[in-house]
Amino acid sequence: MNGLQVRDVAVERGGVPVLAGVSFDVAPGEALILRGPNGVGKTTLLRMLAGLQPPLAGSVGMAADSAAYASHADGVKATLTVQENLAFWAAVHGKALSDEVFGWFDLERLASRMAGALSAGQKRRLGLARLAVLGRPVLLLDEPTVSLDTASVALFAGWLRGRHLAGGGLAVIATHIDLGIAAPELDLSAFRAGPDAQGGSDEAFL
Repeated sequence: MNGLQVRDVAVERGGVPVLAGVSFDVAPGEALILRGPNGVGKTTLLRMLAGLQPPLAGSVGMAADSAAYASHADGVKATLTVQENLAFWAAVHGKALSDEVFGWFDLERLASRMAGALSAGQKRRLGLARLAVLGRPVLLLDEPTVSLDTASVALFAGWLRGRHLAGGGLAVIATHIDLGIAAPELDLSAFRAGPDAQGGSDEAFL
């Protein structure tokens, strides 16, 4: 793949422009950290990159079917075990489920436990483990460490750095915490657009 190229992109939510003139490149093996206050448009930008909504303007270049988007939802099936959840996603995407995935996300002892009985942090680790199962080279991550304790944040960052990025993948990450990953940061505050550029009543959902 040739990485991700974003050129002069504008995005909206609910018909209201929130960002304009956003441009950046992320090469294979690199990450980009999106910063900015709540409501600035980080989630909206990631959703646009994932193809969940079109841009108002500009262009996005990446290989077809190369991206995986992880939002605040864990996306786990409560009535399946941890192992069955990962096996399901592997089968849907025609992948083999490697036993290594369980170790990368500290899920070995939980493999036979029903997902609905997991704690919030354990569900989050299971949700993030899907990214390793899918094997998509472009990861679009919206606050991926929500509900994780310090040790689990380090575990996820270690996988992201040592497996995904080291293997030639790339990531665009919206986060308020330090993941310990050497990556440039892009503050989206400089790209506010529209009449509610200083924040509006629905800013929690941007």
